[in-house]
Amino acid sequence: MHTDRRRFIAVTGTAFAGLLVGACTTSGARMAGAALAPGERFGALVPDPAGVLDLPQGFSYRVVSRLGDAMDDGYAVPDRADGMGCFDLGNGEIALVRNHELSPGQDGGGVAGRAYDTVARSLIPLPGGTTTLVLDAATLEKKREYRSLAGTIRNCAGGITPWNSWLTCEENTARADGRINRDHGYIFEVPADAGGLVDPLPLTAMGRFQREAACVDPATGIVYMTEDRPDSLLYRFLPTYPGRLERGGTLQALVLDGIRDTRNVGTPALAVGQPVRGSWITLDNPQAPDDDLRTRGAAAGAAVFARGEGIWMGEGELFFTATSGGAAEQGQIFRLKPNIHAGDILDLFYESPALAEYSFGDNLCVTPFGDLMVCEDQYGDTVDNYLRGITPAGEAYAFGHVRVQSETAGACFSPDGRTMFLNVYSPAMTLAITGPWPRT
Repeated sequence: MHTDRRRFIAVTGTAFAGLLVGACTTSGARMAGAALAPGERFGALVPDPAGVLDLPQGFSYRVVSRLGDAMDDGYAVPDRADGMGCFDLGNGEIALVRNHELSPGQDGGGVAGRAYDTVARSLIPLPGGTTTLVLDAATLEKKREYRSLAGTIRNCAGGITPWNSWLTCEENTARADGRINRDHGYIFEVPADAGGLVDPLPLTAMGRFQREAACVDPATGIVYMTEDRPDSLLYRFLPTYPGRLERGGTLQALVLDGIRDTRNVGTPALAVGQPVRGSWITLDNPQAPDDDLRTRGAAAGAAVFARGEGIWMGEGELFFTATSGGAAEQGQIFRLKPNIHAGDILDLFYESPALAEYSFGDNLCVTPFGDLMVCEDQYGDTVDNYLRGITPAGEAYAFGHVRVQSETAGACFSPDGRTMFLNVYSPAMTLAITGPWPRT
């Protein structure tokens, strides 16, 4: 059933939780249940004869969209497919809203028309933005595909909302300089059923910084946001009117009791599973013309994270990655349990001991069966990225291995939990993965 913005605003208190129907995690499954040894979760990976993605026995994928495909609006599917969300449109249709992490000078697929920013004084939109892919919910056949946001820079990740829209985030803080005409570093909102290019409204009250991802707590309407910097903060936005982010609100950063640096490089500050109470400080001047939100926040006591990237709301708790954190500098996953009455609690849910187990986790989602699914984004002399599962007990396992020299991105599930969608970053491909998923 489609959940619109008016419905979200009309509901109060804990009833917000029921509005997650249509999100990629089927109402945000709880991280619970008996843990399995990593090698027992789905079994060994089977080599893909097509050389794209190795998966466990019984699982298969189909390519539902790829770079250069002609879309219904006359444009072509752009490259660098990154964060993505899945939505129930009703009438037997689901929609994937997909980011394209493109910078000025790269090919945006020929898009024209409404755009946030253009190349110099021309009418040519900057290439970043989103595309929307509508599928038959039962057969996964493509029904239509179109460009839904244009004129932005490096749309990296983002997040689904309970009112069926996608928050797409710019991982760039370029300022107007004649080559581009407007400042960047903002969140834009794209309805799941946009139908074409949306009016590109930057949500300026939510701050200007090198963004990565966002998620919404359905119980409160609060938006939590990550920042891809080695000295990043965790942010939250308290909207004046839940579900109406364009109406403004308050931007804050997380402070942890007794801990200023969570990166665990050198002298570890946090042990896995160690709970730490958190509070929030309000940040002045969220427009941050000097791109200094994180440094001002840290100076005021906010906790520092090592490249905050993917973030996803589960049931009463959210998870986010710190891509290069930990003693091995291969990545961490944190869990935050919001509680507006008793205070928030953060713990280090997982820390990679070595590259071979987990390396540079980026986008993630909470699966319908309770695991996390994390997209690796490590680039060495040989690109060798995996799709990693993390069990409720914090054990890592390999669910997929990308055979092309690229990263995995945008993992999310269909509303019925039967299909996982995944992007191969470049050359851009969107895959639909089916198989014997555990039932909730």
